[in-house]
Amino acid sequence: MLSPEATAAKFDARVRANQSRRAAELQSSYDFVICGAGSSGSVVARRLAENADASVLLLEAGGSDNVPSVMEAGRWPTNIGSERDWCFSALPTSRLNGRALPMSMGKVLGGGSSINVMVWSRGHKDDWDHFAAEAADPSWGYQSVLDIYRRIEDWRGVADPLRRGTGGLVYVQPAPDPSPVALAMLEGAHSVGIPTFDDQNGIMMEGDGGCAIANVRIRDGRRLSIFRTYTYPLMVQPNLTVLTGALVTRILLDHGRSTGVEFVLQGRSVRVGVRREAVLSLGAVNTPKVLMQSGIGDENHLRQVGIDVTQHLPGVGENFQDHLLVAGCIWEYQYPLEPRNNAAEATLFWKSDPSLRSPDLQPFQIEVPHTSDATSRHAPPAGSWTLAPGLVRPKSRGRVRLTGSGPLDPVTLDAGTFAEPEDLKALMTSVMMCREIGNSLPMRAFVKREVMPGDLRGEALAAFVRDATVTYWHQTCTAKMGRDRMAVVDNRLQVYGIEGLRVADGSIMPRITTGNTMAPCVVIGERAAEFLKAKHGL
Repeated sequence: MLSPEATAAKFDARVRANQSRRAAELQSSYDFVICGAGSSGSVVARRLAENADASVLLLEAGGSDNVPSVMEAGRWPTNIGSERDWCFSALPTSRLNGRALPMSMGKVLGGGSSINVMVWSRGHKDDWDHFAAEAADPSWGYQSVLDIYRRIEDWRGVADPLRRGTGGLVYVQPAPDPSPVALAMLEGAHSVGIPTFDDQNGIMMEGDGGCAIANVRIRDGRRLSIFRTYTYPLMVQPNLTVLTGALVTRILLDHGRSTGVEFVLQGRSVRVGVRREAVLSLGAVNTPKVLMQSGIGDENHLRQVGIDVTQHLPGVGENFQDHLLVAGCIWEYQYPLEPRNNAAEATLFWKSDPSLRSPDLQPFQIEVPHTSDATSRHAPPAGSWTLAPGLVRPKSRGRVRLTGSGPLDPVTLDAGTFAEPEDLKALMTSVMMCREIGNSLPMRAFVKREVMPGDLRGEALAAFVRDATVTYWHQTCTAKMGRDRMAVVDNRLQVYGIEGLRVADGSIMPRITTGNTMAPCVVIGERAAEFLKAKHGL
């Protein structure tokens, strides 16, 4: 009988052999072409390929995820800025004291789920009910989405049969054996009036928020990416082809219908036909980019860059949203502690204003010092920990725009950071809350001294926040679902005015969800697959 390691190695060899044949025998057309193997595209590809009669091509611009920096959970920071990162950058702005925010996004099989911090955050009840209202479709509401989560999860925390499922594909657990400093943060939050919970999701995300050990997609120290969970197990099948190094440049259109996909592979342009539908799952920068390169977008902008207009949709590339955090509020350890799991095991959701319907703040404790380019000048000792104030319900909006008609021409990304003054005010409130927790009695055993920011107020605090603000890398909302003139897709994720083309990724969010975006993107992938299977009788 083979050992688990030998069984896995044998399966890996079968995958390599099958996919090598599939790539060498690339077909002229496929039933479905999925563009992007991230947290949504990987789901869509699996669910379609489960039907042996459907031929599926999954295109990914990045390379293999089978590298230690992806597979080993604790090495996630080494992917940032690497070849597995698109390394986008927002435009510099005076609202950040002239700084330009780096905008990392996954360029690898698994997309963001292969380079992120592995936190499973399902979004707040209010988020999904907002989606339902925007789409005029109750099937996007919280109760329906809760059914999806229960079906797909294999939850390994405290039982909650009303909200958590077991036995599904998606293994999720509270960070195992968390650091003592993470547990102390929960006590610190409780000491300032923030309730603590056994589960970061569940009932905690149906009300005012609270503090908990984070849900993570980690098992025995290994990352569980969405690609490895959903797509990889089916890569021995003859009906699923996964191509890496395939940069999607355009959707081919004929009389308002998608007929194919154009991509660059090994330096040459390739076209494949689409017999049923194409799906864009390229993320909040590249999805609007490819739509615009295909002639779908704001007609004035497309004409400015020399692209013929196929469908005027002024919302393409608009409504950009992201989560912000302050790097950072930092304390030096009383005695050194090695980080555990993903080095970010404790988090909280709370309101900057009690009158808000749901939490707008999400600080995360990070078990190492975390600074921005500007605050790194304070040179915190290596033996330090961070409580990073976060903003998860920003009011500011940005946009993505083309710089030219060529597929390799870069985009400009105006993140809109602090365009609305309320966002700066909320983050300042978050800093003061984090300092109160970090300096609370339960934390004192882990504090030698507060490194920064100290007791800043007014303009001094605002200046610190402008210097310290970075991003959670949760870029979303640039091809939003809805019914107004700025909507890009309808309630079934079909691009308005184009047959046979859907978007399935974080771009379709009308507004960004409350918390890390991997889990909502999985739900978006599941919903897209449901729509496709129903439409085509699969």
